[in-house]
Amino acid sequence: MNRKILLIEPNYKNKYPPMSLMKIATYYKLLGDHVTFFKGKLQDLVLNDTYEALLKQLYANDSSIFWEKYKSEICKYLKKGSSEEFYKIPLVEESLIINSLLKYYRRYFRNKEYFYPENRIYDKIAITTLFTFYWDITIDTIKFAKQLCKDEKNVLVGGVMASILPNYIKKETNIYPIIGPLIRPKMLGDDNNIIVDSLPLDYSILEEIDYVYPANDGYLAYMTRGCINKCKFCAVPKLEPEYKDYLPIAKQLKLDEKVFGLKRNLLLLDNNVLASSRFNDIIDNIKLAGFSKDSTYIEPNIFEIAIKNLKKGLNDKAYIKCIVKEYKRLIKKLGKNTQEIYDLLDKYYLLNADTATKKSILDTYDMVKDKFDLLYSKRPRKRYVDFNQGIDARLITEDNMKKMAEIPVQPVRIAFDNWKMHKIYEKAVRIAVKYGHKNLSNYLLYNFEDTPLELYKRLKLNVDLCEELNASIYSFPMKYHPIEDPDYFSNRDYIGKHWNRKFIRTIQAILNSTKGKVGKGKSFFEEAFGKNEQEFEKLLYMPEVMIIYRFYYKNNGITEKWWKCFNSLPQKKLNIAKNIIESNDFSSYELEIFDKDILNLLSYYKITRDDAEKHFNNKNVKKSKSNN
Repeated sequence: MNRKILLIEPNYKNKYPPMSLMKIATYYKLLGDHVTFFKGKLQDLVLNDTYEALLKQLYANDSSIFWEKYKSEICKYLKKGSSEEFYKIPLVEESLIINSLLKYYRRYFRNKEYFYPENRIYDKIAITTLFTFYWDITIDTIKFAKQLCKDEKNVLVGGVMASILPNYIKKETNIYPIIGPLIRPKMLGDDNNIIVDSLPLDYSILEEIDYVYPANDGYLAYMTRGCINKCKFCAVPKLEPEYKDYLPIAKQLKLDEKVFGLKRNLLLLDNNVLASSRFNDIIDNIKLAGFSKDSTYIEPNIFEIAIKNLKKGLNDKAYIKCIVKEYKRLIKKLGKNTQEIYDLLDKYYLLNADTATKKSILDTYDMVKDKFDLLYSKRPRKRYVDFNQGIDARLITEDNMKKMAEIPVQPVRIAFDNWKMHKIYEKAVRIAVKYGHKNLSNYLLYNFEDTPLELYKRLKLNVDLCEELNASIYSFPMKYHPIEDPDYFSNRDYIGKHWNRKFIRTIQAILNSTKGKVGKGKSFFEEAFGKNEQEFEKLLYMPEVMIIYRFYYKNNGITEKWWKCFNSLPQKKLNIAKNIIESNDFSSYELEIFDKDILNLLSYYKITRDDAEKHFNNKNVKKSKSNN
């Protein structure tokens, strides 16, 4: 078809690459379309599109200049209209045509003429969405992208947020999104029988962008879809309403390896893999894919893979960018012995993705290929499988944990969403450890229907199990917010019925010190969360600055003074003070409170982080913070 397709992930931070867009990229390339993937500031996208349009005109008028060499100056001029940059560009004073072209495209960009219907270049645009608290940036992205598509009817929106809040997206953007995965033909509007969700991922598009996903060292896949549970806090029933219990991946992973090279790990995004009646088949298929218990990985020659795919024309933009990145890694690796290779690459303009060309890369290939043997480690490293969404404690048995021990799962993530299931959870952990799964992890949902004390008890149970079983359990407390409530889906302000703003801030302040996770180590846990329930309840009301800079305030006696003041108040006065403390708003209580004892207590809550830095020894404050 040879249409121009733009795939967009909004410019938010996220851990995992967008699998849906990677499958959509495969789909459109199968149809013969030209696909571009973008993640970043959309102004940079249209700036680059403007530059590309200008570049064609510059070459049409004078092909003797290597115009790509001046991309930086050209783009700065297009963006800012800087005369300084303008006169760095060749022929602007000698050629009236070149001069006029630059000024024309400067006006074009300044006046946003790329939005004009006659100037729009994309035939179809597909935008993925993620969490609802990215509402504003996602809506802004959709609205911007609509103005880049030749026909706004061909702007497709899908993904998590779109599937959960389709009517709200329709109201804001006049686009009704695609709901759920692309499991039926024609969901993208084309008249064919291709099921997009069944297609392989196009990993090459990840090389087109500057953003690096933290989870970028493995294959991404599902072996089941959906979940048999209907948890009130979970969106999976809407996203994947039908449970599919076996989606084999071994064959596809072998094909991916041939095209994109061997990847170290396997990241599975199944929502409830233990619910599958074919769990044994799933484990056997994972082993067939190369992930047996003792499987190892040797880093492939990424340069050779990129060269191979560049020769095939699979994604020139991506692989040119990838190869330039490998050149830079090579130069850094060579150190003192770099001059010869540096001069060669510099001569052919291969140290910058904007100036590197496919021809120059292939022309110099034989001169540099042997050097790359130094770049990739030949040391075997263990491979791991991660059921990233966790497994259901209620479904853990001796049989399935024994079977799962045949593959290198690390960590084993066991859901622990509420204290009511602590006996089931504890039994599940014991079974898992019995069969060798000693590296465990879980997300602990809080701010839902639990109490703060129940969160503490779940955390403490994990620490106690680590001590008893000689295991490692990393807990990640995760704050609940109602993703479908219009008052809260675009922010994180929701407060559960047993929580308040101060309690939420306390947990966040503690987690700030533990980098968001709670691991093994009883003494560390007791210092962070308290030795017992009473100490934890004390922390809930402790001024935030005394939590963050805990050792400093403790060692200087200020924390003790606060606590004596807190406990010295009669219950009636304490209740008044607690109402203000729990609101976590200390900006104007003096307008309503005149009791000196209450005011004295509340004065401790007006100490800010900035005050700590100003009024105390800066070195000691920072030291006490880092030791927390």
